[in-house]
Amino acid sequence: MYFKEVLMNAFTENKKALLLAGGAGLTVVGLGLGYKYFLKPEKVVRVGVVSQLLIHPLKSGKAVSVALAECQQIGLKYGELQDRHWLVITEDGHFVTGRQEPRLVLVSLTSEGGQTCLNGPDMEELRFPLLQPDNPVIDCRVFSTDIQGRDCGDEASSWLTRYLGADKTYRLVHFEPHMTHRRSADSEPLFPRNEKIVYPDLGPVMLLSEASVKDLSSRLEKEVTVARFRPSIVVSDCDAFDEDSWEDIQIGNVRLHRVMACGRCISTTVDPETGVISRKQPLDTLKSYRMCDPSQKNIYKSSPLFGQMYIVSKTGVLQVGDVVYKTSH
Repeated sequence: MYFKEVLMNAFTENKKALLLAGGAGLTVVGLGLGYKYFLKPEKVVRVGVVSQLLIHPLKSGKAVSVALAECQQIGLKYGELQDRHWLVITEDGHFVTGRQEPRLVLVSLTSEGGQTCLNGPDMEELRFPLLQPDNPVIDCRVFSTDIQGRDCGDEASSWLTRYLGADKTYRLVHFEPHMTHRRSADSEPLFPRNEKIVYPDLGPVMLLSEASVKDLSSRLEKEVTVARFRPSIVVSDCDAFDEDSWEDIQIGNVRLHRVMACGRCISTTVDPETGVISRKQPLDTLKSYRMCDPSQKNIYKSSPLFGQMYIVSKTGVLQVGDVVYKTSH
C-alpha cells in the first residue's frame, strides 16, 4: 500500500511539472525564443545502479534495508521510518553514539502502525507509541549544535540503560516535524546555509559504492561490509571510488548534489555484527591511502575519505535497481 501511495504521489508531482513545463514551453515559443538560447543542453552519463537503500532510524542503530524510499530534503523516509530521527541521549541531553557505546550498533528500531519497536541481543522486545504528545520535549546537543526531541518514555529509557549496562541513565528521544532542525552549515561551512538536518553528523544523504568497499576489503585481513559505513545509498556496477567524481547525479526523479567527501572517524572500527570496537581497522588502512589533498587539510584534517555527502536538489522516489546518472552542462 505504501509503495502504491509513494508512486502515485510521484506521478502526480511529475504530471503537474509536465503541465507547467508545457505552459512555459508555449510561452517561450510565443516569444520566439529558441531552447538553445535560454538553457544549455544537459549531458547525462550512466555511472551505476542502486543496489541498496538503507534507513538508519536510530542514530548509530541498525540499518533498515528498503526496496523503495522517499528522498526528502532531510534524508530518506519509508512509512513511519525516517533516517536518524531517533537519538539516544544522556540525562543532560548530550547525544550518545557507537563511538561511546559500541553495542548501540546492534539495536534495531522500527515503527509501523503507530507503534515503535526496540530490539537488541538478549533483550525482550519493547513496543511503545510513536506519538506521545504528553511526554516532555528535551533540549539536546549534537556535537556543537542544539536540537530538540520528544522523550519516548521511562520504559524506553530503562530498556536502553539495561541493555548498555552502564552506571548512567540513558533516554531515547524522537524528532517531530514541528521542531527546529539543525543546520549543516553550523558544523561544516561547505554546506548551503539553508540546508537542514535532524540527528545526522553532517548531511542528509551519504552515498558509497560496493566497489569501494571491496577495494578496502582487499587490503584488510578481515573483510568489511557496507554496514560498517552507514550509507543511505549503495551503488553497484561502477569502479572503486568512481563516486568521488560525481558532482551532480540523477536517480529516478531525484537529483542530488555532492557537497564533500565523508571524513571517517573511529566509528568505522565498530564491528556491526558484534558491537565490538577495535579502534584500529579499517580506519588505519583507510589512512594509508585515502587521505585528502594537502590543500583540503583545513576541511578534513586527519580523517580519511570514504563515501560522498550529498544534498537533495530535487526530492522524489528512489528504488533499488534505479540507474544512477551523472549529469553536467
